[in-house]
Amino acid sequence: MNRRSLILSVPALAIAAFSGAAWYATRSESVGEATSVAPEIADALIRPYSPVLGPEDAPVTIVEFFDPACEACRAFYPVVKDIMAEHGDAVRVVIRYTPFHGEASEEAIQVLEAARIQGVFEEVLEAILRDQPRWASHGAPEPGLILNIAERAGLDAEAARTQMRLPDIIGILNQDRADVEAVGVRQTPTFFVNGKPLDQFGEAELRTLVAKEVAAVKS
Repeated sequence: MNRRSLILSVPALAIAAFSGAAWYATRSESVGEATSVAPEIADALIRPYSPVLGPEDAPVTIVEFFDPACEACRAFYPVVKDIMAEHGDAVRVVIRYTPFHGEASEEAIQVLEAARIQGVFEEVLEAILRDQPRWASHGAPEPGLILNIAERAGLDAEAARTQMRLPDIIGILNQDRADVEAVGVRQTPTFFVNGKPLDQFGEAELRTLVAKEVAAVKS
């Protein structure tokens, strides 16, 4: 994702956000109070290797526990991008991988990490989300489909096949799984803003919490 401020046009994903709006607007499970999490949990929210969207030194950090095969993550992507655009250099997003959808999620994460090595993370992320209905269907997706989608977005697929098996990438997957368990994440996307979870899941709630944190650091 990567370590640069990003404001990309996402018309196709905006359509996805509209089509998914009814789903995530009604998802109302509590994910905690708007107070900072315990120190032992805070340590598991961000790792030095975690992909970052936006400026590294932004004073407000959104941590998103994210599954590339998750329909709600796809629907929320334009929302998160819009929040970043609204607040400029004040906000960054840290991605934590949450492969709740099994092998397809894991393969997509490995492809994303290969794309990060190659410097095309953002392009591949958007392609994978745009074509999610193809590769993340409930049926068995075509072997190699995710890699083919990423290749059309600029990934060197031949190099990626080797990179996807690197110990560092496997280590990222394993550590993120452990942190998902430690934090107690049970659904995606799950958001924390400067260490504070949403008291209730929703676009308005996320926007409000981010705006509150931005106002606090600017005051």
